[in-house]
Amino acid sequence: MAGPIPRRKRKQPEGAADWLLTYGDMVTLLLTFFVLLFTTATIDGYQLRLILAAFPGLGNFTGGNTLEAGPLAELGNTIMSLPSMERGRALSEARREAVSIFEPEIRSNLVRVTEDERGLVISLASDAFFASASARVNIEQTRTVLQNLARLLSSEEFSHRMFRLEGHTDDIPVGPGLPWESNWELASDRAAAVMRYLRDFGVNEEQFQLMSRGEFAPLVDNTTPEGRAYNRRVDVIILTEGTL
Repeated sequence: MAGPIPRRKRKQPEGAADWLLTYGDMVTLLLTFFVLLFTTATIDGYQLRLILAAFPGLGNFTGGNTLEAGPLAELGNTIMSLPSMERGRALSEARREAVSIFEPEIRSNLVRVTEDERGLVISLASDAFFASASARVNIEQTRTVLQNLARLLSSEEFSHRMFRLEGHTDDIPVGPGLPWESNWELASDRAAAVMRYLRDFGVNEEQFQLMSRGEFAPLVDNTTPEGRAYNRRVDVIILTEGTL
């Protein structure tokens, strides 16, 4: 009499489950996305806004338009030829270059590089540049920064741009016996002092405007000595086209 028929073992599929492949792709894409967000020295902010706008219902952005370089029916133009695209790309490239040049100073909080509606803003801040109630540039500590800044502004890339030097102070009133009647005059002299050094280092003076903002545009709170030091500054602005 024959014995019982042995049961066949079910063959197990090789490799990971199918859903793990999709999950792994999603995690990899998320990692890439967050790396791009934190790599501020290389990310193009304008391009990122366009990418976010391409996803409907993502945060505050709505849209769903294609990002292909080609005719867009709703705009009647090509995305790469839009004037705002050109301006955004030019400023983003300038920002990357400035961050690269001033990386050591940015790390030590001597220089800040930001961008707003006026253009690209390079802030020369802290006690390394100006002491309290003084318009004298501490050139011994800042010579390299000003030389690098002059080379940046003298480059061919910016030959048709206009620049603005905005002088700022902290909120401490000008005391008696000083040559300024108020912080307006002190801030103006700080901008002029930086202009003189940039001129000596080779910039074209015809491309510059000088402005005083006094104590009324602080970077940080004036309640601490460190905050007041950062507010004693000159902002060097690479102006957007059309900005007066």
